[in-house]
Amino acid sequence: MTTHTDHAHPTDHAHPTGDAHPTGDDRTLADFYDFESALSDDERKILLRTRAFLREEVAPLVNDAWSEGRFPKELITRFRGSGLVGLPYEGYGDHAPAVSHLLSGLMAMEMSRVDASVATFFGVHNGLAMYAIHAGGDREQRERWLPGLAAMDTIGAFALTEPLDGSDVAAGMRTTARREGDTWVLDGEKRWIGNATFADHVVVWARDVEDDQVKGFVVGKDAEGFAARRIDRKTSLRIVENADVTLSGVRVPESDRLQNVNSFRDVAEILRATRSSVAWQALGVMIGAYELALRYSTEREQFGRPLARFQLVQDLLVKSLGDITACWGMLQQLARLQDAGVFADEHSSLAKAYVTARMREVVARAREVFGGNGIVLDYDVARFFADAEAIYSYEGTREMNTLIVGKAITGRSAFV
Repeated sequence: MTTHTDHAHPTDHAHPTGDAHPTGDDRTLADFYDFESALSDDERKILLRTRAFLREEVAPLVNDAWSEGRFPKELITRFRGSGLVGLPYEGYGDHAPAVSHLLSGLMAMEMSRVDASVATFFGVHNGLAMYAIHAGGDREQRERWLPGLAAMDTIGAFALTEPLDGSDVAAGMRTTARREGDTWVLDGEKRWIGNATFADHVVVWARDVEDDQVKGFVVGKDAEGFAARRIDRKTSLRIVENADVTLSGVRVPESDRLQNVNSFRDVAEILRATRSSVAWQALGVMIGAYELALRYSTEREQFGRPLARFQLVQDLLVKSLGDITACWGMLQQLARLQDAGVFADEHSSLAKAYVTARMREVVARAREVFGGNGIVLDYDVARFFADAEAIYSYEGTREMNTLIVGKAITGRSAFV
């Protein structure tokens, strides 16, 4: 039996760019059309640094942590020294990204290519929490919170979903905020909140009882009345510490209310940006599973020859490579639209709905290549297969994102 760290890339995989493409551990075997060539030299260096960090510091930890259903806290220390946290937020006093959306997307892809749980932890901290403060906070708030989060001296979480409201949280949010002078009082419950059990700052969304608008608040982990209880017995993203959060008369000063968020429309702007990151995560899961299957097909022999020499196995691999290539092209163009500042909700929604649906198919084919070994954690692909289910659902289900795109292309809403 092999382990995750034994899965070196096969060396006989032809690539259209030949020697111009990196070799060995620096290669992405699924990049059949050389999409990474769109990066600048400096961006390429950051991506390779990300890849090496994940291979050396993250990959050896994930199977044990996944099996035990625990988040390896030593990862926080390792990320602190990686230089990868907070890259989009350099220059905290303005809103201009420090790196391109393409590089940010490829970094999210690299995370999931190794482990979707670690990508989710990083996405909650570096994406949802930090971006909510970056986009929703004023200059003073960005300068107060983002440096510590970027250094991972503090950890962030993002509390939107509720026990009774997932897809309809915009209209059905039950968590309330009541203002008393210069203080807000928060009451309610949140569910599926990643990182909340150990986060220092939790961005909580609540409905103002006075004007019925959703507002954002940064709540400290030691706030009186705040409690986070880990959700156990999960079969997907087992490394992520999702939590049920209870807010019982939590008092938050006005200075900790995100000053640039005054309605759910502002929250939707944040989600629009982070939803595309989840599509990149889905691409990473596809690629990770495909590469495992490709490697396994060259090593595993049946009937006296490697699986890679069987037509039906090649069919599974080629279908998966086609899906990966189509999704990668879509996301590459989406990143260009984001960098140009001309992308809309429906662009992110189409990517999230389409890529996660293809992800399900690719991980199923990869598991099929492994046969019975595909359900054993030691071969890694079982983890990708299980984790895909969570990514398929969070940050907007396929159905909800389909309705967003449907409204955009028809001009008619089909929401109930």
